[in-house]
Amino acid sequence: MRISTAQFYESSAANYQKNFANAVKSSEEASSLVRVNTAADDPVGASRLLQLGQQASMLDQYTANTNAIKATLGTTESVMTSIGNVLQRARELAIGAGNGAYADADRQATASELGQIEEQLLSLMNTKDESGKYIFAGSKGDTVPFSRNSDGTYSYNGDQTTLNLPIGDTMSMAANSTGWEAFQQAINTSRSQTALTSPAVNDGRVLLSDGLVSASATYNNRFRSGEPYTVDFLSGTQLKITDASGNDVTAEASQNGAFSSKDATTQSINFRGLELRLNINLQAGDTDPDAVIAGHSFSLTSKPDSFNVSRSPGNPSTAQVTASTVSNAADYNGSFPTGGAILKFTSATGYELYASPFTADSKPVSTGSLVGSTATAAGVDFNLSGAPQAGDQYVIAVNNHQTQNILDTVSQLRSALLAPISTDPVLGQRFTAELSAGISNLTSGTEQLSSALSSVGGRGAALDTQTEANASISLANKQTQSAIRDSDPAEVMTRLTLQQTMLQASQLAFSKIAQLGLFNKV
Repeated sequence: MRISTAQFYESSAANYQKNFANAVKSSEEASSLVRVNTAADDPVGASRLLQLGQQASMLDQYTANTNAIKATLGTTESVMTSIGNVLQRARELAIGAGNGAYADADRQATASELGQIEEQLLSLMNTKDESGKYIFAGSKGDTVPFSRNSDGTYSYNGDQTTLNLPIGDTMSMAANSTGWEAFQQAINTSRSQTALTSPAVNDGRVLLSDGLVSASATYNNRFRSGEPYTVDFLSGTQLKITDASGNDVTAEASQNGAFSSKDATTQSINFRGLELRLNINLQAGDTDPDAVIAGHSFSLTSKPDSFNVSRSPGNPSTAQVTASTVSNAADYNGSFPTGGAILKFTSATGYELYASPFTADSKPVSTGSLVGSTATAAGVDFNLSGAPQAGDQYVIAVNNHQTQNILDTVSQLRSALLAPISTDPVLGQRFTAELSAGISNLTSGTEQLSSALSSVGGRGAALDTQTEANASISLANKQTQSAIRDSDPAEVMTRLTLQQTMLQASQLAFSKIAQLGLFNKV
C-alpha cells in the first residue's frame, strides 16, 4: 500500500496533536489533582458529583437551620427558666401568706411584691429575640403576645403555629415555643362555683367554697354531666347532693355527705373529681347545731363561659362592649364559635357574628339588630355603651375556664391578698379558699411551664443527635466526592511521564521518517 506525502504529514500531525492534548490535560490534572472537570471527562462520575453537590447544599442549609434553632432554643430555655424562678417565688409568697399570724398589712405587703412579680412575668413573656421578633407569639413575631385587658385580665394575641425548619432529609423541628403552649394551657383547678340559695340573707354559719378540681377526667366526665347540683344541709352533721335531674347522688360524696362542725378533717368534701372546703361557724347561743344549720342550701356548678371583648382600633365609632353574658345556653352551645368570634356592625343597628379569624370568604353564624343597647348573637348578649356605626368590629375571646394564663393566676392571688380580712372570720375562711385555689393554679402553671421547658430540652437533645448525623453524612459526602473527582497523584504523574515520552517519540519518529522522501535522495 502506498502512502502519499500529504497523508503522511496529516497522519503525523493528527497523532502529534492527540499526544500533545493528552499531555497538556494530564499536566493540568497533575497541577490541580482534579480528574473530572467537565461531564466529558467522566459522564457517570459527573452525574454522581452533581447529586452529591446538591446533597452538600442541603446539608449546608440544615446546618444553618440547626444553628438558628439552637440560638432560639437557647433564648427560650433561658427565659423559661427565669419565669420558673419567678413563679417559684410567687408560690413561696402565697404559702407564706397563709400564715395565721399575718395581719392585713403583711398580706398587702406580699400583694405588693406579687404586683412586681406580675410585671416581671409580663415582661419575660413578651421577650424578643436578637432579630426583634417576639419569641412566644407563634408565627406572629411582630405582635406583642400578651397584653393586659381593661378589667385586669390578660389575653394572648399570638397564635398556636410553630415555625418548623428542616434539619435532615426526613426531619423537621419547631424553632419556637408558643405562649399558648407554655403559659395558656395550665389546667385551671378553680373552675367550679357555689352560691348560697337559702336562706335569703347569709347568716355566715355555713360557708361552702367554690372547690378545686382534684381529678380532671372525673370532673369532666362525671361532674359536668350532672350539673347544676343542689347541696342541702339536712342537719348539723349531714348534707344531701342532688343533680340536675333531681337524683340523690350524695353517696358519691366523701363520708356519704356526713360531716362534723367540730372536726376539721370532715369539713372537706370530695365529690366527682371536685374538692370542696366546708366551714361551719356556730355563733354564740347556738345550742342546737341541727336547728341553725339545717335549711342552708347551695347551688354547685361549673363556672360559665366568660368573654373578653376588645374594640378594633379602626372602628368608626367609640362604642364599647361593656358586658357580655350567655342568655340562651342552647343557642350558645349550638352555634357560638369555640375559637373566638368577630362581631361586625353592618349599620347603626344591624350586626353579624363571624367565627375567628375573619376572612373575605367568611360566612356569618348569626345576624341580628340592636334591641336598645344590646346585641344578641348565638345566645350571647353584648351590652354596648355608645352608638355603634357601620364598620365597627369587636374581637371576642371565649374563656371556658378549663385552662388559665399564669398571669391571671398571679393577678387573682394578688387581688385576694389586698382584701382586708382580719376583723371577719368568714372573710378569712373565704380568703383561705382563694389562697388554696391560687397555690393550686400556681402549681398547675409551673407544671405546664416545666412541660414546655422539657419540650425545649428534648428538641435540643434531638438537635444534637441530628447534628452529629448530618456531620457524618457531610464527611461521607466529601469523601465520596473526592474519590470521584480527585486524582491519584502517583497515577497521574506516571501517566504524564508516559505521555510526555510518547510525545517526544512521535516528534523523533516524524523527523526520521520525513528524511526518507525522494527529494532527500536527489
